[in-house]
Amino acid sequence: MSSRSAYRPRSHYRAWRTIPTRWMDNDVYGHVNNVVFYSWFDTAVNAWLVDKGLLDMMKGDSIGLVAETGCRYARPVAFPDEVQAGIAVSHLGNSSVRYDIGLFVNGNPAPAAEGFFVHVYVDRAHRRPRPLGDDWRRLLQTIMI
Repeated sequence: MSSRSAYRPRSHYRAWRTIPTRWMDNDVYGHVNNVVFYSWFDTAVNAWLVDKGLLDMMKGDSIGLVAETGCRYARPVAFPDEVQAGIAVSHLGNSSVRYDIGLFVNGNPAPAAEGFFVHVYVDRAHRRPRPLGDDWRRLLQTIMI
């Protein structure tokens, strides 16, 4: 993702999560603060994993640790906007996954922001990388670009 490349369209993304903005998301400048965008990325990816039965946050053997992340902002978002977060997998490694996330507001075809997360999946107890299981691979491939 280069800061000079074109923003990705809605068609780039394979799964969606709607996230309402909250009054408290606005900062003193009257728009959603940049750190909230990262929270939306995290929410979109992890909620999808939980919904699909892959991630058990409390008892699962594997947990995802963020190894790298980035975001480009295209336009402001403010309460009471509704955000549609699109996700796609752009790289599937042995124990890591790169998720692309696009944030679209109120049905607008152009993104308000786009970014990525690289999660490395590790053993919960020892925090060492753990190969993704076949169930994870099969499901992640359904949203791979």
